[in-house]
Amino acid sequence: MNQTTASGAESVARDAVRVGVRADDWRDAIRLAAAPLVARGSIDASYVDRMIQSVEELGPYIVLMPGFALAHAAPGPDVHESDLSVAVLGDDVSFGCDNDPVRVVMCLACVDRESHTARLQAVAEKLLDDTFVSRMLACPDERALYELVNA
Repeated sequence: MNQTTASGAESVARDAVRVGVRADDWRDAIRLAAAPLVARGSIDASYVDRMIQSVEELGPYIVLMPGFALAHAAPGPDVHESDLSVAVLGDDVSFGCDNDPVRVVMCLACVDRESHTARLQAVAEKLLDDTFVSRMLACPDERALYELVNA
């Protein structure tokens, strides 16, 4: 996995970004956003189930700001490599919270708590720019989204 470094390496791989994803509901949105991580071998499908289960048990805490959800779960044996993916949805999805509707779902998988904290911090820094979500929504294709999230 390519991680963010001081040298400016990519934080999200080219094959881990999706634009125009069509999801039936929030569970489907998480599954579709996480699909590149499963395909890359970074996580097992059970990690996707754990992300969904976390929201079912704890509520939509992953919807960090209007329009944006950061799906994640605790590190576990179903995470093989720390990785990150992002999907811009083609339609609004409701998580049942004040920050609905959601149009961007990012999935975070980390092998340990230290990298989990570091990656969360890197995502939070991007989100400090209150135009970041709207700029992701404006991306016409995967190339543009890739370039934006790795800028």
